[in-house]
Amino acid sequence: MERKEILDAVRPLAEARLRTPVEFVVSWMRSANGWAFVSLAPQRPGGAAIDLKTTVFADEAEYMDGAQTYALLRYQFDRWNIIDFAVGPTDVFWQGDPLYRQVPAGLTPY
Repeated sequence: MERKEILDAVRPLAEARLRTPVEFVVSWMRSANGWAFVSLAPQRPGGAAIDLKTTVFADEAEYMDGAQTYALLRYQFDRWNIIDFAVGPTDVFWQGDPLYRQVPAGLTPY
């Protein structure tokens, strides 16, 4: 149930940015102490790839690492809430960010 709730929390923002309904292939998902971090490969329902040139990222697509999506969530007010979100980063953006010092060890992949 927690997995579905986390993915459902990320889905509206991903769909708004990618301009299409999405389903996720989960690359990484960890939760602990009310925090969750996910790395997701969004795709169209049924498995078709998403062309970044048809998304809000059209102008940046050539500089991105695909549609790989990352989200940091916090369980508050009886639901999962997105605290940080990135699509297609080319680096490990969370390393060195003071926000991520608050999360439990092992929550992020590196």
